[in-house]
Amino acid sequence: MHIDARKLENNSVIEGDICIIGAGAAGVSIALDWINSPYKVILLEGGGFEYDDKVQDLYAGHTTGQKYYPLKASRLHLFGGTTGHWAGMCSPFDPVDFIKRDWVPDSGWPITRKELDPFYARAGEKLKLGPYRFDFDFWNKEVPNLNRFPLDENVIWTKMWQFSQARFGTLYKETVTNAKNLHLYTYANVVNILANERVSSIKEVIVKNYAGKTHTVRAKHFILACGAIQNARILLASNTQAPQGLGNDHDVVGRYFMEHLEIASAELWLLKPFPTDLYSWKYGVTRASAEMAVTEKVQIEHRILNGTASLTPLSFSRHAKPRIETWQDGDPRKSLANLFKDWDAAAKEAEKENKGSISRAFQLSTRIEQAPNPNSRVTIGPEKDELGVLRANLHWELTALEKRSIRKIYELIGQQMGIAGIGRIKLMDFLHDGNENSWPEGVNGGWHHMGTTRMSEDPRKGVVNSDCQVHGITNLHVAGSACYVTAGAPNPTLTLVALSLRLSDHIRESMGK
Repeated sequence: MHIDARKLENNSVIEGDICIIGAGAAGVSIALDWINSPYKVILLEGGGFEYDDKVQDLYAGHTTGQKYYPLKASRLHLFGGTTGHWAGMCSPFDPVDFIKRDWVPDSGWPITRKELDPFYARAGEKLKLGPYRFDFDFWNKEVPNLNRFPLDENVIWTKMWQFSQARFGTLYKETVTNAKNLHLYTYANVVNILANERVSSIKEVIVKNYAGKTHTVRAKHFILACGAIQNARILLASNTQAPQGLGNDHDVVGRYFMEHLEIASAELWLLKPFPTDLYSWKYGVTRASAEMAVTEKVQIEHRILNGTASLTPLSFSRHAKPRIETWQDGDPRKSLANLFKDWDAAAKEAEKENKGSISRAFQLSTRIEQAPNPNSRVTIGPEKDELGVLRANLHWELTALEKRSIRKIYELIGQQMGIAGIGRIKLMDFLHDGNENSWPEGVNGGWHHMGTTRMSEDPRKGVVNSDCQVHGITNLHVAGSACYVTAGAPNPTLTLVALSLRLSDHIRESMGK
């Protein structure tokens, strides 16, 4: 069922069993999990089914620290969320991502990869992936020409990816709007969360829209599923009863914002052509591809972060600008157009020179986790958006561990390429000095917002517990990558959907009791 909140009578009261705030990958996945249940599920989306720049402007904010994309353009504010223009890259986190690593500050999840495995399988169904198999041997039998470099798999292993074409806004619109027990309210922006007198349970949330309407939503359970920046913003801005914001008794809400660093780091020059489709992909065509990754044992030995290396023909990449330069328009549609324009120009230049030795040369780009850092954070104010909510400020701050890890990854790949006798690695200039910790201009983020309401059984260290419930508030939960303790190397969507389905099961168990 679909209701446009702009057309409701002002000051309407909406009541249900579960209220999901946000209709992106996390929120929609949870809502789908409750279809045909005996419970009334309210799904609140601040935008509509189409892009609206006035609604999108509610995401605008300020950034400091490491250069970042305009906040307004880093997420899509409509039904389906940022799946409306994602690349679809899916791979599970590795077991090492969940363990306590003494060289990675504040690492260690209260759950394990094994606990998430059954939810990864269910998440793959929501994302329309193939079987829950991410091992090379399986895909080597399924897809032709997946030859891998003959490197020592005890050092450099083959990290497999599957690719989703799931645009939740179109894929699940009809399913959600036709479900009798799902009540989707568009143009329903949550501006405040109100608790009981002891601030131990949420009573209601207040929603507003540009039509000047204000409504109240009441439920037994509330789930914040607005993304890492907006989840933190809403909790911090809901400060009428808790001066520091809900769930923020220990000043953790908004801290530990994490991104994936995606940066050109080295060149690979092969001694002779190596025929393979394993390390390349084309949207809508490729079922599975791979990147090179450092094994858990070697990460532990060298005390580095988890990251992967991908290949792009050097004839193309030498003409393409870093995405952090092309994605600087506040309108995400214009930024996307700028990105494609740059890629088209680079492809034309590559056609002119893609011959001889350059055809065996590749740019190696890193995707690496950011070490948890409490100074990398989301805060609010003093500026308000047009609905009266204090805007988000993002301070993105990196550490020396990220740079040291990138350098070591390519030293290891270079050694293995040399041992195999297939090629040589040339480091980018910014990695030459192992004692120099500054960053070049071309450091991209992956548009992968993580952290800010991290998971921990200790309320002094995290915002939610292992069941994604906000500490001290019995019926308030957070879904998605905001709960991540560490960022892993893979894109976050598969894991955030898995974690959301795990939360869905927990709430179902609570409702049963």
